[in-house]
Amino acid sequence: MPAAGPTSPSPTANTLLHHPPDARLLLLNCDDFGMDESVNLAVIDAIRNGIAASCSLMTPCAAAPHALRLLRRHPEVPFGIHLTLVCESPHLRWGPLAARERVPSLLDEDGEFFAPTPAGRAELLARARLDHVEREFRAQIDAVASAGLAPTHLDFHCLADGGREDILDLTLALAAEYGLAVRVWLPPAVARMRQGGLPVVDHGFLDSFAVPPDDKPAHFARLLAALPPGLTEWAVHPSLAGPNPLAPQDGWRVRRTDHAFLVSAEARRLLDEHDITVLDYRPLQAAWQRGRERLSPDFRPPPGVPR
Repeated sequence: MPAAGPTSPSPTANTLLHHPPDARLLLLNCDDFGMDESVNLAVIDAIRNGIAASCSLMTPCAAAPHALRLLRRHPEVPFGIHLTLVCESPHLRWGPLAARERVPSLLDEDGEFFAPTPAGRAELLARARLDHVEREFRAQIDAVASAGLAPTHLDFHCLADGGREDILDLTLALAAEYGLAVRVWLPPAVARMRQGGLPVVDHGFLDSFAVPPDDKPAHFARLLAALPPGLTEWAVHPSLAGPNPLAPQDGWRVRRTDHAFLVSAEARRLLDEHDITVLDYRPLQAAWQRGRERLSPDFRPPPGVPR
């Protein structure tokens, strides 16, 4: 996805997160944790030995149990749940954690999640019943709770702000119930969250798939040098794997070059040079818990969705 999102003329997240107004804050999160073991190992390495700060776990994937073992082994690693309604690869499919007969509107003709192509996402969003989405989202959240782990936030795999307003409202309600923050970055939802006094990005959202893999360090260096005061979020996608036609990860060059940059000495030098503070989602989670009661009635969950 391309970099996108709102730019606030007067950043508000700094105040809510207890940073000076001129602080340059970068929420640096590794997406797709759980996709395969090479992704899992790269994510942990990028957080423990690199500049990444947190990650988001895809619980329906085959390597999710491996990811959960790594999180238990490294309790210092903050993580959220990468709510997943689409399947990344035609080579290795995954489907719902809820029983298939209980979420049929989320499934394609093969009984699996839809592909994350424009057509696949459009069909999913046209068909998905909100009660089925809730059932699946709860199953994904409860899979983490059953493992004895505590996430910090909810975000979405390949569906910006959930793809539909009612899905975002459902996710906000689930986040309130479980005490979590939510990744929000499209302008309409950002404005709504700000009205409720919740910290969200001031300067949009960067998906690392929008950054050309050729000479990636130079691209990232320019982006860091230009980072404005306020809160910006980058979603990066590290992996250790090379080209493999059976791997569930198109774009392996993006993932390999992401990992190489995140663990490089140059990355840490750039953060120091430009006085950038890297955050995980824990400060946002605390601020969302403090501010949730200030939410205005216009973005309460729809009828029938639990609070």
